[in-house]
This record gives sequence, structure tokens and C-alpha cells, in this order.
Amino acid sequence: MKIRVLGSAAGGGFPQWNCNCLNCDGVRNGTIQAVSRTQSSIAVSDDGVDWLLVNASPDILTQIRATPALQPARAVRDTGIAAVLLMDAQIDHVTGLLMLRERGAPLPLYATQEVLADLSQALPLIRVLSHYCGVDARELAIDGAALSIAPLHSTTVLPVPLLSKAPPYSSHREDPHPGDNIGLMLHDGASGARVFYAPGLGNMTEAVEAAMRQADVLLVDGTCWSDDEMITLGLSKKTAQMMGHLPQSGPGGMIDVLDRMPARRKILIHINNSNPILREDSPERAELNAHGIEVAFDGMEITL
Repeated sequence: MKIRVLGSAAGGGFPQWNCNCLNCDGVRNGTIQAVSRTQSSIAVSDDGVDWLLVNASPDILTQIRATPALQPARAVRDTGIAAVLLMDAQIDHVTGLLMLRERGAPLPLYATQEVLADLSQALPLIRVLSHYCGVDARELAIDGAALSIAPLHSTTVLPVPLLSKAPPYSSHREDPHPGDNIGLMLHDGASGARVFYAPGLGNMTEAVEAAMRQADVLLVDGTCWSDDEMITLGLSKKTAQMMGHLPQSGPGGMIDVLDRMPARRKILIHINNSNPILREDSPERAELNAHGIEVAFDGMEITL
């Protein structure tokens, strides 16, 4: 199994287009030790030729240009993206679907019933795409059974429901449903290795804890360093947990969670532009290093 991190930032990317915080201003002007990042997405493949795109970022065209493996030249028009799997219906994970509209055949799209409903009604991307390539919608069950999803042959996918809210435009924003947001356990049948991927992880549950303990590699929510980070910087009135993200620091934070996990690699992804871990020489990055925790970057490759 091969995993390519296409984008490692949270919504808005890094730098965010309208943000002049220390991080965004610093990376634009080269005054901090940091690299730009696009909005979070990964691609998974068994053979390095045909790929499952997990979340379709608004930055997908930039990500494809930076990833030759997604551009195999088997025909005049071709792509290595064989299918798309969505983990939620949030704007920063679905609007890239519109950029794939020139496909010559309906796009295989895997998502839970709740996500497909939001993309048919509240944010009707499926209806819009019906006027272009069309969508071959395939519902992901969240019944605890692992699934085989083309183009993956030896890798199975297990959706793990997360406690989180649906998007603001969902009809049940204040009435969370199982399936609004999922994590994924990717199991490589050839090597036996497991990867748990959850860029939007706000609460630990027994199911999530169990999945994380089984994983050889954890690729999980790195949005904010502290719960009040966005408030302190004057960027928002919401805490990290109000937005559905477990902060890294503090009692019960992501560092504490990862410290008790046996995985050989622990990697943070979906990093908000405000997070000090983006600065490679920051005390916060040094603390992560001391705990054996990595920070994902665009183009990172994981092979199992």
C-alpha cells in the first residue's frame, strides 16, 4: 500500500488567502522557517498507477500537477484517480469534485448515506456533476465491516464513525448522525500493516481508541495546538473542540492520546494556519519531536 499526502493543511490552506497572522505573513515573506501547504487530502494505491482519492480538496488541480503518479498517460485524456472516497461533506473536502467534471465516465464516489444526502440536497454537487461527467454514488456502510474498494486490490477499507457535527449547511447540523464524519482504517492484506486516517477527530470513543491501537501508522487531526488558539489570535470566536478538533496540547489532548498508542509512526495532518507547529524551529514542534510525533507535509509518502 502506498499513501501520498496531497494536502496537509486545514481549510483555507497555508498561508490562508486572507490571513495575516504570524504564520501566514511569515511564510509569504520568508521570515519564518515553514513551508506552504494545500488543503488536506490523501491518495491511496496498491500498484502506484491507479489511486483512490480520499477527500477532494479545493486545491486538487494544484495537487495533481505536483503528483505525476496521478497523471498516467495511457490515453489522450487519462487520470490515475480511479475513484473518490469522502469522509465528510465539509467544503474543504468536497468542492474539488467540481474540478474533476471533465472525466469521460461517471465518477465512482464512495461516501456514507449522510454525506451523500448532504451532497444531493444541502450542497448539491451530485446534481451539478450530473450535467458533466455524472456520479456513480456508492454508499459506505458503517456496520463495522471492512470493504474492498476499487482500484485497491489487496487493501481493505474500514469506515469508523466519529463523533462530530455535519457541515453548517446540513439540515441536521445541530443533530449529529453517525456517518456525518468518519475515520478510515486501511489494511494492507499483503503486508498486514494498518493505517488509521482521521483528519477531523474531535472526540475519543471506544471504537476510535480500538482502531488507533491496532494501527501501525496513525495519520490524525493536527488542526490546533491549543483549544483557544483561534480565539487568542483574534481569528475566531470558536475553540478547536467547538469546530470538531481535538487540540494537541493540554490534558487529554492529541499528544496524550498518541503517547499511549503503540503505532510505529504517528503523524499529524489537517494543520490550521494558526498552529505554531508549522514553524519548524518552534518550541511546539520540538515538543512533538520529543514525543516521536511527525508533522505531515504536501508530498509526504508512506509505503507499507
